[in-house]
Amino acid sequence: MYYHSKYRINSEMKMIHLLEENHLLLLMLQHFEIDFRVGDLTIAQLCREYDISENLFIGITNLYSGVRVANNTSFSKKDLLRVINFLKNSHTYYRSDKYPQIRNFVFQLKQNHPDKELKLLEQFFDEYFAEVLEHLNYEDTIAFPYFIALLENKENTAASTNYSSDEYSEHHTDIELKLKDLKNLLLKHLKISDDWMLRRQLLFALYELEYDLYIHSLIEETILIPAGIGIENE
Repeated sequence: MYYHSKYRINSEMKMIHLLEENHLLLLMLQHFEIDFRVGDLTIAQLCREYDISENLFIGITNLYSGVRVANNTSFSKKDLLRVINFLKNSHTYYRSDKYPQIRNFVFQLKQNHPDKELKLLEQFFDEYFAEVLEHLNYEDTIAFPYFIALLENKENTAASTNYSSDEYSEHHTDIELKLKDLKNLLLKHLKISDDWMLRRQLLFALYELEYDLYIHSLIEETILIPAGIGIENE
């Protein structure tokens, strides 16, 4: 289901070659606010140009390439603030890009096939994305402000929230998993014999959303939450 690289990423690799291997790294560049015109820059050169630590950039690139971040990997507070900005940008992508796109595909499919029971598909996706939005709003209004206060050495502000990284970990859910049910409706149960292009576009969009939500969760679980617990223990 997810992309798996044949090798670990290193700083001397050229970004253009990595994009040719895995085009979904474009999503990562977007979340990092890096222009897609990477030329012949190596990862090291790209990181210098955008003031991103190689440690962080390589760690997240590896996640997008199917390689987990090692448990003993440490990140600076500047890195972690960059991670939060990365995650916020991914929220914008889900809300303003992916959800309207998928919703439009579902609507078109329903319009093209009024004789089919596509209301269920529409309702299922709307209910699912309502859960996603609830999760994103929780992160934007509670979790991320807490971590920012923690990282900016505003211990009193962080402590006053009566919140912790452990609580965030317990609240954390794999919001991408329910997309499997939606895909199964299209791949196993929904009988439509034509509209190949529209159905393919919808499935591609669902796979792309699922992939990025999965990486989003991994970044929180393997980078942000462990770092937050470490700072609290200090």
